[in-house]
Amino acid sequence: MVVFLYKAELLSMYQGWLLILCYILVISIADVANLASTAMSITIQRDWIVVITGGDKNQLADMNATMRRIDQLTNILAPMAVGQIVTFGSSVIGCAFISAWNFASMCIEYLVLWKVYKETPALAFKAERKTEQEMKQLNTTSNNLEDPAEGDHFMEEKAKASMKSEGAGCFERMTEPFCTLRDGWVAYYKQPMFWAGMGLSFLYMTVLGFDSITTGYAYTQGLSASLLSLLMGVSAVFGIMGTVAFTWLRRICGLVRTGFISGIAQLCSLVLCAVSVFLPGSPFDLNVSPFENLGTHLLGEQPVPTVSSVALYQENLTNTTQSLLNDFNTTNAHGGSIPLTSVSVLFAGIIAGRVGLWSFDLTVTQLLQENVMESERGIINGVQNSMNNLLDLLHFIMVILGPNPEAFGLLVLISVSFIAMGHMMYFQFAYKNLGKQLFSCSSNSRPIPSNLQ
Repeated sequence: MVVFLYKAELLSMYQGWLLILCYILVISIADVANLASTAMSITIQRDWIVVITGGDKNQLADMNATMRRIDQLTNILAPMAVGQIVTFGSSVIGCAFISAWNFASMCIEYLVLWKVYKETPALAFKAERKTEQEMKQLNTTSNNLEDPAEGDHFMEEKAKASMKSEGAGCFERMTEPFCTLRDGWVAYYKQPMFWAGMGLSFLYMTVLGFDSITTGYAYTQGLSASLLSLLMGVSAVFGIMGTVAFTWLRRICGLVRTGFISGIAQLCSLVLCAVSVFLPGSPFDLNVSPFENLGTHLLGEQPVPTVSSVALYQENLTNTTQSLLNDFNTTNAHGGSIPLTSVSVLFAGIIAGRVGLWSFDLTVTQLLQENVMESERGIINGVQNSMNNLLDLLHFIMVILGPNPEAFGLLVLISVSFIAMGHMMYFQFAYKNLGKQLFSCSSNSRPIPSNLQ
């Protein structure tokens, strides 16, 4: 908010470098906040909730679905509230509202978490090692009860090594975080849920979501901001329907089959997105290289922005935007409306795919909750979030390499391919677990062996 208030003054100091440093500081603080939010999410949604439900899988599924519905509702209400405040107020008022809301909600959140912690004594005890009771809770077979999982074996060795190296030198202490990172990934690979987790991660390598990339493409196709906000609301409603479908399918077909059915539902919906690339109105053109002018975009010889250059850039941007709007209106007036068949089918597929997406996400989430040892829950879910963020980063790199609207169709096809590969990974996990029983609807399933990969 301070940067917004004093943007003009900061821009005039040190040729605009002070404003750039402020932006870097704001982004760094946002990264730290995002890291803390991820840690909180892993703690509450992956660990606490399992302890609170006390091993009741039906209650665990209901609580997972309820928390996801709350997330979807906030995704509907938050943009609407902030959008109205910024529209009828200003960016400064919007920043002030968000800051005040975050501070107030933080106090309430800590009070509620403290109350839950006090009312659930089991949360005060940290599991140091596996016990027979925990092994039974994790659906492992009796033959595997005496032997610890390989992933836990790596972490136990790491703990022993840390005790022996208390007097280690500076180099060992510097490399210890990297060794911990390596051991975490090894433990993740040795988990029976490895292929299911990898399948979920591959779903993040996509442009078929309501993020800045998809909305930017929608603007180039003539969709208005009001229509996009409406589509986002409808998408969130379909996401809530996915959480309802998850609880219903799990009771009828079992948890593993629910993920398989959800994957099929999402892929069937995304077929519409792939078809939309070739429909009238699509700017998809393989004759236009997606790498055209890439060097200019990334390595262009542009000077560091100064006060005059930034002002000139803003003026040119305003004129360019107005020119595009005038051209669009002229096209509508004289040449008829731009065909919206392609973009309509695209968003229909994206919205319909939300049902299968969120049902599949809840399935993998509960599989990780039920089949990962309590002592490793934070490690495994941390690596899972890292994989999700890595694939999400790759999808942004993919957009950087093909930023033109003509290349968006190619990005859609690549996204559908990655999602299909993700569900194929889950199918491998599910088929190894259930075999031919995967194709028969039953709420009973075999225990997941600890060495399944």
